Amino acid sequence: MNHRTRLDWMFLWNCLLRYSYLRLEKICLKSSLKAVPGFGWAMQVAAFIFIHRKWEDDKNHFEAMLDYFCDIKEHLQILIFPEGTDLTDNTKARSDEFAEKNKLQKYEYVLHPRTTGFTFIVDRLREGNNLDAIHDITVAYPHNIPQTEKHILNGNFPKEIHFHVCRYPVSSVPVSKEELQLWCQERWKEKEDRLRAFYQGERYFDATRRSRIPPCKSEFRVHLIKLASLLYWTLFPIAMIVLLYLYSLVRWYFLVVTVLFVLQEKIFGGLELIELACYRYYTRRYKTG
Repeated sequence: MNHRTRLDWMFLWNCLLRYSYLRLEKICLKSSLKAVPGFGWAMQVAAFIFIHRKWEDDKNHFEAMLDYFCDIKEHLQILIFPEGTDLTDNTKARSDEFAEKNKLQKYEYVLHPRTTGFTFIVDRLREGNNLDAIHDITVAYPHNIPQTEKHILNGNFPKEIHFHVCRYPVSSVPVSKEELQLWCQERWKEKEDRLRAFYQGERYFDATRRSRIPPCKSEFRVHLIKLASLLYWTLFPIAMIVLLYLYSLVRWYFLVVTVLFVLQEKIFGGLELIELACYRYYTRRYKTG
């Protein structure tokens, strides 16, 4: 997926929710986010893949996590942003510099992708027989573009979000590393052309100016989950504040949980690494036993 804003992944969740894929989602994201209280802890529990965006530091971690997912036969979708960061003036300038250095086309609506991580993930999942298809997703914002969390907190929520999704079965994807890199770069050139036509035209991906939304299994289910989520995230914070104010036992529980999460990350690196270490330990024990 192209990385237009820092919040693209969160908006994609709404799309995945409609088709019951949200529970399968795991995201590759920068490691500093795992330290965010609450939010980062939940991502550790979900075994998201945290990276430092330096291949020499990330390769072994990628290999360990992907092999783990393949070994336990977990059905999952991995969301990656080959651009490595969201589109801003500074990141575009760096992308243009890269294009000049490598005699490539300068992009206006996307950044040049980093293909090393992409090709490694595809190869590793394919070797582990855990890759069915690659979904090429292009996201666009026809009206306002909330670049950061600050825009959302200020009430600048996007009026519309458009997703263009193209599914490539693994059988249609090149096998060699060099061809796979070229394949990824070609998809990004298509994204640039697609987004140029989108923003310079009628701001629809479809020429008929109508969004084509595949039917989901149950519209009632989607509305029910939205309602339940709205009620939960409205009532839960209020309830927590009240309980923290009224009961010392709740305050102690909150303090203990916070300390445990902070310490386990400082000592072990995160819950996803503890989960991985436990799996390796019991696997070795089972084999030797």
